[in-house]
Amino acid sequence: MKRKLCLFSILCASFAQVNFAQQDPAVTHGMYTKMTYNPGATGSEDGICASLIYRNQWDKVNGAPNTVFFNVEANLNRFVRNLGAGISVVHDAIGFNRQNNIHLNLSYKIKLPNSDFISVGVGAGIVNVGMNPTWVPPQTPNDNLLPVGFAATGLDLNFGIFYKSQQNFYVGLSSTHLSQSILTSSVSNLMTYNTARHYYLMGGWRKDQLFGDFDLDLNTLLRTDANKFSFDLSARLFFQNKFYGGLGYRSSDAVLVLLGMEVTPNLTIGYSYDFTTNRFANISWGTHEIMLRYCRPIPVPPPTIHKNPRHL
Repeated sequence: MKRKLCLFSILCASFAQVNFAQQDPAVTHGMYTKMTYNPGATGSEDGICASLIYRNQWDKVNGAPNTVFFNVEANLNRFVRNLGAGISVVHDAIGFNRQNNIHLNLSYKIKLPNSDFISVGVGAGIVNVGMNPTWVPPQTPNDNLLPVGFAATGLDLNFGIFYKSQQNFYVGLSSTHLSQSILTSSVSNLMTYNTARHYYLMGGWRKDQLFGDFDLDLNTLLRTDANKFSFDLSARLFFQNKFYGGLGYRSSDAVLVLLGMEVTPNLTIGYSYDFTTNRFANISWGTHEIMLRYCRPIPVPPPTIHKNPRHL
């Protein structure tokens, strides 16, 4: 019990003065939420897609992270040539701390030979952070070392470049929190949150009909805030393009197991379990993640029929 309380204190204490750690949450199903990390990937698929991911990290650890990703994006080429647009919402809770990121993303495609394209994207929105600690007795109201309530909102800007080949290959380079907003508590100047820039390199490749009815899908995501580096690797096998299973690895964190299926032609559901490999392994029951993704073509308006009044 004492060990759990110590770990919980470590999770909460990061807000005490200045937070410099990596701030963007990682998810196992990152291949379905590329837009969150790289606005250049907005609308890279045809039609309109909505993705919802819920992540319960380090299950059974008090105050451990719980994260929700919600994205809606569309390829608007039918209405505005080469344009993609989307909305990205991320809610991350860890200990007493809460962070909410909301962005409007726009991308512009530059067509290349063989139907390949490069798209450049920007994301503009807000980052909101806060904490509302409830300390257990004995309470010491005059102890300046104990963090108090905190809430602040600032401008947040993202930028990304994304390349996609018709040979089922993609790669992207991006940065989040370009504005590096410094959020300060109205209660105490000692309470400060710095939104540090994060840099991402993503890539993936899919081989259809690797053997028989099986397709191979590979994805990777590398991230750094110029202080710490981490990466994700995953490989999935699709059967008849309806069911998938795979394995992955997140550096210094977990071994990943992924399962999913296409419930309908438009709806995909996925689940992953992360076997924790870091120091939380002895007290955590692993990490659970659920993913829902719904995609459909943008409806085509019916053709307008004009009648000639001379021919009834």
